[in-house]
Amino acid sequence: MNTITPDTIHNSRGIERIVEGIATSDGAGVKLTRVLAGKFQKRLDPFLMLDAFSSDDPNDYIGGFPDHPHRGFETVTYMLNGNMRHRDSAGHEGLLKNGGIQWMTAGRGVIHSELPEQEDGVMEGFQLWLNLPAQRKMRDPWYRDFPAETIPEYVTPQGAEVRVIAGNSNGVAGAMSREDTEPLYFDIHLPDGTEFSSALPALNNAFIYVYRGEVKVDGVKVVSRQMGILGNEPGADGVTLKAAGDTRLILLAGKPLNEPIVQYGPFVMNTQHEIHQALNDYNNGQFA
Repeated sequence: MNTITPDTIHNSRGIERIVEGIATSDGAGVKLTRVLAGKFQKRLDPFLMLDAFSSDDPNDYIGGFPDHPHRGFETVTYMLNGNMRHRDSAGHEGLLKNGGIQWMTAGRGVIHSELPEQEDGVMEGFQLWLNLPAQRKMRDPWYRDFPAETIPEYVTPQGAEVRVIAGNSNGVAGAMSREDTEPLYFDIHLPDGTEFSSALPALNNAFIYVYRGEVKVDGVKVVSRQMGILGNEPGADGVTLKAAGDTRLILLAGKPLNEPIVQYGPFVMNTQHEIHQALNDYNNGQFA
């Protein structure tokens, strides 16, 4: 277990807004909750989308996500429970298992599939879309799997358990880093009554999503299946969370790109012309 250097927080961010996820389906009928979508993309730049999925009914997930394209951003899939096979047109393949992370850079274009390798049991996790800056949108596709045992973890003196997927938390470096968007991505388990604090860069946009129990942030309660957008108050240097009951949540923060966002389905670019080019390239078989 990693040794921590506790962050000192003088002024916690508060909750600016609470958002209820929207039940929907995607792929071949996979049922999920769309937590972050288009209307929050500018406010939560560089994050484009967050989907949460959780079911023990195979009919809700067995169809998976057959071949589909992406261009212009990165996908980060975090599997809490279940087994999902990834294959893509750039020649990458991997099996995402309990507690593992799949980080894929679509870049100039990739076609991939994500299909369950289980016929029963729980399938639970998240998929995050992280934007790429204009100068990197047409980079080569990239992919990497992070098995559960390779993701750094630590326990605070109060008993909070933290998995550091990306960025740095209380002196512990995560599995991934990105220089442009500087994402922080933590999975946090808080026993009843436990407090947890983490520094957050002042200019970065941040939010939490509670998937078990409930937390209070500066006196405001956020319950299971709610996203709490953290305010960008002047002088705030981090966030402090306090659990009510046994609670699990993810905390994300990132450096805004402050660039135009033009999305058409699985393509996210900076101009309408670039979207038309993406469609032409895909239809002409020019993706990796």
